[in-house]
Amino acid sequence: MRNLSRRTVTGIFIVIIVLGGLWLHPYSYLSIGGLLLIGSVYEYYRLIAKTGTQPQSIAGIITALTAYVISGLVAAGIVNFEYYLIIVVEVLYIIIIELYRNQDRPFDALAHTVFGIIFISVPFSLFPFLAYGFDGPGTLINGNITGFTPGLITGFMVLSWGFDIGAYLFGSYFGKHKLLERISPEKSWEGFIFGFIITVLLAWPVSLWFKFPGTGDWIIIGILIAVTGTLGDLVESMLKRSVGVKDSGSLLPGHGGLLDRFDSLILSLPFVYLYILLFT
Repeated sequence: MRNLSRRTVTGIFIVIIVLGGLWLHPYSYLSIGGLLLIGSVYEYYRLIAKTGTQPQSIAGIITALTAYVISGLVAAGIVNFEYYLIIVVEVLYIIIIELYRNQDRPFDALAHTVFGIIFISVPFSLFPFLAYGFDGPGTLINGNITGFTPGLITGFMVLSWGFDIGAYLFGSYFGKHKLLERISPEKSWEGFIFGFIITVLLAWPVSLWFKFPGTGDWIIIGILIAVTGTLGDLVESMLKRSVGVKDSGSLLPGHGGLLDRFDSLILSLPFVYLYILLFT
Protein backbone atom coordinates (compact mmCIF):
# COMPACT_ATOMS: atom_id res chain seq x y z
CA MET A 1 0.00 0.00 0.00
CA ARG A 2 2.88 2.30 0.88
CA ASN A 3 4.55 1.60 -2.47
CA LEU A 4 1.26 2.34 -4.26
CA SER A 5 1.01 5.73 -2.51
CA ARG A 6 4.59 6.58 -3.40
CA ARG A 7 4.02 5.41 -6.96
CA THR A 8 0.85 7.54 -7.21
CA VAL A 9 2.52 10.73 -5.94
CA THR A 10 5.46 10.25 -8.28
CA GLY A 11 3.11 9.48 -11.17
CA ILE A 12 1.20 12.73 -10.62
CA PHE A 13 4.50 14.61 -10.57
CA ILE A 14 5.56 12.95 -13.85
CA VAL A 15 2.26 13.83 -15.53
CA ILE A 16 2.49 17.48 -14.45
CA ILE A 17 6.12 17.89 -15.55
CA VAL A 18 5.81 16.01 -18.84
CA LEU A 19 2.46 17.39 -19.97
CA GLY A 20 3.35 20.86 -18.73
CA GLY A 21 6.55 20.78 -20.74
CA LEU A 22 4.84 19.43 -23.84
CA TRP A 23 2.17 22.13 -23.81
CA LEU A 24 4.08 25.19 -22.60
CA HIS A 25 6.22 26.04 -25.64
CA PRO A 26 7.72 24.24 -28.66
CA TYR A 27 11.17 24.50 -27.07
CA SER A 28 9.97 23.01 -23.79
CA TYR A 29 8.27 20.24 -25.81
CA LEU A 30 11.55 19.41 -27.52
CA SER A 31 13.44 19.73 -24.22
CA ILE A 32 11.20 17.12 -22.55
CA GLY A 33 11.97 14.62 -25.30
CA GLY A 34 15.68 15.41 -25.12
CA LEU A 35 15.84 15.02 -21.34
CA LEU A 36 14.01 11.69 -21.46
CA LEU A 37 16.42 10.56 -24.16
CA ILE A 38 19.56 11.54 -22.23
CA GLY A 39 18.32 10.00 -18.98
CA SER A 40 17.27 6.74 -20.64
CA VAL A 41 20.54 6.31 -22.55
CA TYR A 42 22.51 7.07 -19.39
CA GLU A 43 20.56 4.46 -17.41
CA TYR A 44 21.04 1.90 -20.19
CA TYR A 45 24.81 2.34 -20.12
CA ARG A 46 24.82 2.09 -16.32
CA LEU A 47 22.98 -1.22 -16.53
CA ILE A 48 25.46 -2.58 -19.07
CA ALA A 49 28.40 -1.48 -16.90
CA LYS A 50 27.13 -3.81 -14.17
CA THR A 51 28.01 -6.76 -16.42
CA GLY A 52 31.67 -5.73 -16.56
CA THR A 53 31.42 -4.28 -20.06
CA GLN A 54 32.21 -0.57 -20.17
CA PRO A 55 30.38 1.16 -23.05
CA GLN A 56 31.46 4.60 -24.23
CA SER A 57 28.79 6.38 -22.22
CA ILE A 58 29.68 10.00 -22.96
CA ALA A 59 30.22 9.44 -26.70
CA GLY A 60 27.01 7.37 -26.86
CA ILE A 61 24.93 10.03 -25.12
CA ILE A 62 26.36 12.77 -27.36
CA THR A 63 25.60 10.73 -30.48
CA ALA A 64 22.06 9.94 -29.32
CA LEU A 65 21.45 13.61 -28.54
CA THR A 66 22.86 14.57 -31.94
CA ALA A 67 20.31 12.27 -33.59
CA TYR A 68 17.55 13.96 -31.59
CA VAL A 69 18.68 17.50 -32.45
CA ILE A 70 19.00 16.66 -36.15
CA SER A 71 15.52 15.12 -36.06
CA GLY A 72 14.16 18.35 -34.61
CA LEU A 73 15.81 20.39 -37.35
CA VAL A 74 14.68 18.02 -40.11
CA ALA A 75 11.12 17.92 -38.79
CA ALA A 76 11.05 21.72 -38.72
CA GLY A 77 12.31 21.86 -42.31
CA ILE A 78 15.48 23.70 -41.32
CA VAL A 79 17.95 21.08 -42.62
CA ASN A 80 17.78 18.10 -44.98
CA PHE A 81 17.98 14.39 -44.18
CA GLU A 82 21.61 14.39 -45.34
CA TYR A 83 22.55 15.84 -41.96
CA TYR A 84 21.95 12.40 -40.44
CA LEU A 85 25.34 11.49 -41.94
CA ILE A 86 26.84 13.34 -38.96
CA ILE A 87 25.68 10.39 -36.84
CA VAL A 88 27.61 8.00 -39.11
CA VAL A 89 30.75 10.05 -38.52
CA GLU A 90 30.17 9.96 -34.75
CA VAL A 91 29.72 6.18 -34.79
CA LEU A 92 32.95 5.82 -36.78
CA TYR A 93 34.63 8.00 -34.17
CA ILE A 94 33.33 5.66 -31.44
CA ILE A 95 34.83 2.69 -33.27
CA ILE A 96 38.21 4.41 -33.61
CA ILE A 97 38.26 5.48 -29.95
CA GLU A 98 37.72 1.87 -28.89
CA LEU A 99 41.17 1.06 -30.31
CA TYR A 100 42.74 3.14 -27.53
CA ARG A 101 40.55 2.19 -24.55
CA ASN A 102 42.29 -1.11 -23.79
CA GLN A 103 39.10 -2.94 -22.83
CA ASP A 104 39.04 -6.70 -22.30
CA ARG A 105 35.99 -7.05 -24.55
CA PRO A 106 36.15 -4.15 -26.99
CA PHE A 107 33.50 -5.48 -29.36
CA ASP A 108 31.06 -6.00 -26.48
CA ALA A 109 31.64 -2.36 -25.52
CA LEU A 110 31.13 -1.23 -29.12
CA ALA A 111 28.01 -3.34 -29.55
CA HIS A 112 26.35 -1.98 -26.42
CA THR A 113 27.40 1.61 -27.14
CA VAL A 114 25.89 1.53 -30.63
CA PHE A 115 22.86 -0.54 -29.60
CA GLY A 116 22.04 1.96 -26.85
CA ILE A 117 22.05 4.73 -29.45
CA ILE A 118 19.75 2.83 -31.82
CA PHE A 119 17.48 1.27 -29.20
CA ILE A 120 16.69 4.53 -27.42
CA SER A 121 17.47 7.48 -29.69
CA VAL A 122 15.42 6.24 -32.66
CA PRO A 123 12.07 6.18 -30.78
CA PHE A 124 12.71 9.43 -28.89
CA SER A 125 13.83 11.14 -32.09
CA LEU A 126 10.28 10.70 -33.37
CA PHE A 127 9.07 13.30 -30.84
CA PRO A 128 9.77 16.22 -33.21
CA PHE A 129 8.24 14.44 -36.22
CA LEU A 130 4.98 13.96 -34.32
CA ALA A 131 4.76 17.70 -33.64
CA TYR A 132 5.06 19.17 -37.13
CA GLY A 133 2.63 18.99 -40.03
CA PHE A 134 -0.47 17.69 -38.22
CA ASP A 135 -3.76 19.32 -37.27
CA GLY A 136 -4.27 20.11 -33.63
CA PRO A 137 -4.07 22.76 -30.91
CA GLY A 138 -0.83 24.67 -30.49
CA THR A 139 1.25 25.16 -27.37
CA LEU A 140 0.27 27.72 -24.73
CA ILE A 141 3.12 29.98 -25.86
CA ASN A 142 3.35 29.85 -29.64
CA GLY A 143 6.91 31.08 -29.98
CA ASN A 144 6.29 32.15 -33.60
CA ILE A 145 6.46 28.51 -34.70
CA THR A 146 3.56 27.67 -37.00
CA GLY A 147 2.25 24.17 -37.62
CA PHE A 148 3.48 22.88 -34.26
CA THR A 149 1.12 20.85 -32.07
CA PRO A 150 1.69 18.62 -29.00
CA GLY A 151 -1.67 16.91 -29.58
CA LEU A 152 -0.47 13.61 -31.03
CA ILE A 153 2.22 12.94 -28.45
CA THR A 154 -0.15 13.97 -25.63
CA GLY A 155 -2.82 11.56 -26.85
CA PHE A 156 -0.14 8.89 -27.12
CA MET A 157 1.02 9.53 -23.54
CA VAL A 158 -2.53 9.49 -22.15
CA LEU A 159 -3.27 6.14 -23.77
CA SER A 160 0.08 4.71 -22.72
CA TRP A 161 -0.34 5.83 -19.11
CA GLY A 162 -3.93 4.58 -19.11
CA PHE A 163 -2.75 1.14 -20.15
CA ASP A 164 0.05 1.11 -17.55
CA ILE A 165 -2.25 2.15 -14.70
CA GLY A 166 -5.00 -0.29 -15.65
CA ALA A 167 -2.61 -3.21 -16.15
CA TYR A 168 -0.71 -2.49 -12.93
CA LEU A 169 -3.74 -2.08 -10.64
CA PHE A 170 -5.81 -4.95 -12.02
CA GLY A 171 -2.80 -7.24 -12.36
CA SER A 172 -1.66 -6.52 -8.79
CA TYR A 173 -4.96 -7.61 -7.28
CA PHE A 174 -6.36 -10.15 -9.74
CA GLY A 175 -3.39 -11.36 -11.81
CA LYS A 176 -3.07 -15.15 -11.73
CA HIS A 177 -1.91 -16.18 -15.20
CA LYS A 178 1.62 -14.98 -15.91
CA LEU A 179 2.22 -13.19 -19.19
CA LEU A 180 5.89 -14.21 -19.50
CA GLU A 181 7.08 -15.37 -16.10
CA ARG A 182 10.64 -16.12 -17.26
CA ILE A 183 11.12 -12.44 -18.09
CA SER A 184 8.69 -10.57 -15.82
CA PRO A 185 7.05 -12.59 -13.01
CA GLU A 186 4.75 -9.73 -11.96
CA LYS A 187 3.00 -9.22 -15.31
CA SER A 188 -0.21 -11.17 -15.89
CA TRP A 189 -2.68 -11.80 -18.70
CA GLU A 190 -5.44 -10.37 -16.50
CA GLY A 191 -3.53 -7.10 -16.14
CA PHE A 192 -2.80 -6.95 -19.85
CA ILE A 193 -6.43 -7.58 -20.86
CA PHE A 194 -7.79 -4.99 -18.42
CA GLY A 195 -5.18 -2.44 -19.49
CA PHE A 196 -6.04 -3.19 -23.12
CA ILE A 197 -9.74 -2.50 -22.46
CA ILE A 198 -8.95 0.73 -20.58
CA THR A 199 -6.76 1.95 -23.44
CA VAL A 200 -9.40 1.27 -26.10
CA LEU A 201 -12.07 2.99 -23.99
CA LEU A 202 -9.80 6.00 -23.44
CA ALA A 203 -9.35 6.34 -27.20
CA TRP A 204 -12.85 7.84 -27.53
CA PRO A 205 -12.40 10.83 -25.15
CA VAL A 206 -8.88 11.33 -26.55
CA SER A 207 -10.38 11.55 -30.05
CA LEU A 208 -12.84 14.21 -28.80
CA TRP A 209 -9.96 16.17 -27.30
CA PHE A 210 -7.66 15.78 -30.33
CA LYS A 211 -9.85 15.31 -33.39
CA PHE A 212 -6.95 14.29 -35.63
CA PRO A 213 -6.58 11.52 -36.75
CA GLY A 214 -10.14 10.39 -35.85
CA THR A 215 -11.86 8.06 -33.39
CA GLY A 216 -11.23 4.85 -35.33
CA ASP A 217 -7.57 5.73 -35.74
CA TRP A 218 -7.16 6.54 -32.06
CA ILE A 219 -8.64 3.13 -31.21
CA ILE A 220 -6.10 1.44 -33.48
CA ILE A 221 -3.35 3.56 -31.93
CA GLY A 222 -4.55 2.42 -28.49
CA ILE A 223 -4.35 -1.21 -29.59
CA LEU A 224 -0.84 -0.67 -30.94
CA ILE A 225 0.21 0.97 -27.67
CA ALA A 226 -1.20 -1.87 -25.56
CA VAL A 227 0.51 -4.62 -27.57
CA THR A 228 3.84 -3.06 -28.54
CA GLY A 229 4.11 -1.12 -25.27
CA THR A 230 3.88 -4.40 -23.37
CA LEU A 231 6.57 -5.88 -25.59
CA GLY A 232 8.79 -2.85 -24.94
CA ASP A 233 8.27 -3.28 -21.21
CA LEU A 234 9.22 -6.95 -21.48
CA VAL A 235 12.36 -6.12 -23.46
CA GLU A 236 13.49 -3.76 -20.71
CA SER A 237 12.64 -6.40 -18.10
CA MET A 238 14.77 -8.88 -20.05
CA LEU A 239 17.63 -6.37 -19.96
CA LYS A 240 17.33 -5.83 -16.20
CA ARG A 241 17.07 -9.56 -15.52
CA SER A 242 20.19 -10.20 -17.60
CA VAL A 243 22.21 -7.80 -15.43
CA GLY A 244 20.55 -8.81 -12.15
CA VAL A 245 18.79 -5.58 -11.12
CA LYS A 246 15.19 -4.71 -10.31
CA ASP A 247 15.11 -1.12 -11.57
CA SER A 248 17.10 0.84 -14.14
CA GLY A 249 17.54 3.69 -11.64
CA SER A 250 16.11 5.39 -8.56
CA LEU A 251 15.22 8.83 -9.91
CA LEU A 252 11.46 8.21 -9.70
CA PRO A 253 10.35 6.76 -6.33
CA GLY A 254 7.93 3.88 -6.80
CA HIS A 255 8.72 3.70 -10.52
CA GLY A 256 12.49 3.21 -10.63
CA GLY A 257 14.31 5.11 -13.35
CA LEU A 258 13.33 6.92 -16.52
CA LEU A 259 13.91 3.78 -18.55
CA ASP A 260 11.52 1.90 -16.25
CA ARG A 261 8.85 4.56 -16.66
CA PHE A 262 9.15 5.10 -20.40
CA ASP A 263 10.28 1.66 -21.60
CA SER A 264 6.96 0.96 -23.32
CA LEU A 265 7.51 4.02 -25.51
CA ILE A 266 10.62 2.48 -27.08
CA LEU A 267 8.67 -0.01 -29.17
CA SER A 268 5.21 1.56 -29.27
CA LEU A 269 6.16 5.03 -30.54
CA PRO A 270 7.76 3.79 -33.80
CA PHE A 271 4.72 1.60 -34.57
CA VAL A 272 2.30 4.44 -33.82
CA TYR A 273 4.29 6.89 -35.94
CA LEU A 274 4.39 4.46 -38.86
CA TYR A 275 0.64 3.96 -38.61
CA ILE A 276 -0.02 7.71 -38.60
CA LEU A 277 2.42 8.25 -41.47
CA LEU A 278 1.07 5.46 -43.67
CA PHE A 279 -2.65 5.31 -42.91
CA THR A 280 -3.88 8.75 -41.81
